[in-house]
Amino acid sequence: MKLGIMQPYPFPYIGYFELMAQVDQWVAFDIVQYNRRSWMNRNRILHPTCGWQYFCIPVQKMPHGTALSAIRLVARGEAERRLLAQFQHYRRHAPHFHGVIDLVRDTFSRPDTDTLVGLNLASLAAVAERLGISFAPQRCSQLGFTIDDVEHAGQWALRIAARLGAKAYLNPPGGRDIFHPEEWAAKEIALEFTEMNDLRYDCSPYAFEPNLSILDVLMWCSPNDIGTYLRHLRSEAPRHESD
Repeated sequence: MKLGIMQPYPFPYIGYFELMAQVDQWVAFDIVQYNRRSWMNRNRILHPTCGWQYFCIPVQKMPHGTALSAIRLVARGEAERRLLAQFQHYRRHAPHFHGVIDLVRDTFSRPDTDTLVGLNLASLAAVAERLGISFAPQRCSQLGFTIDDVEHAGQWALRIAARLGAKAYLNPPGGRDIFHPEEWAAKEIALEFTEMNDLRYDCSPYAFEPNLSILDVLMWCSPNDIGTYLRHLRSEAPRHESD
C-alpha cells in the first residue's frame, strides 16, 4: 500500500491531485496547529487585470495553537458568494467557466458541518470525482491511535505510515528536506517524492501563472484531459510488490 498524507486545503494546486492519483490510501493531516498564513483556508486564481489574487475562506477567530480540526467557518453561504464573485472575470474567456461554477456550488452544498476541514475535504472529493481519482480520506484526528515519540517534522508521516502498514509513502517534492531517509529504510518503507509539476495551458488573453488553484486549471482544461494527464503520471510512477 502506498500512502499519502497531506493537510487538507481548499481547491489546491494540481500537484496535490497528482499525489492523490498515485497513492492507494490517504490521510488528512488535521491535527496540526492552524496557521492563517498557510494554504489551509486560501489559494490563488488569476487576477482580472494582471498576475494572480488570493481567494480566502473566512474562519472564526480562535486562540493561538488551535488545531486545524477545530477551526470553524464564519458563514459558509457568504464564503461561497464571495468565491463565485471572484470568478466572474473568467466568464468571457474560459471555456469551462460554467463547469467550475457548478463544482464550487457542489462543494459548498456537501458538508454537514461548518468546520474548515469539512469544507476542504468536500472540495478535494468534488474535484477528485470529476478527474476520476479514487479518494476515500481518513482524518488523522480520527485514526484511533496516539502518535508520540516524534522528534522532528519528518517523523509524523513515518509514525503514521508504520501504524497503517504502508509499504511506500509519497510526498510532494517541496518537503524533501524534512525527512531522514535512513529512518524510513529502517522501517522498510519506501520514501518517494513526486516531481515538480510543470503543466502549462493556454489561458489567453491572461498571462499564464504556474501552480494556481485547480479551479484555474479546470477553467481552461476539461476534467477528462486533466484526469488522463494524472493517470499517465501514475502509470510512470514506481510500483511495489503489494501494489
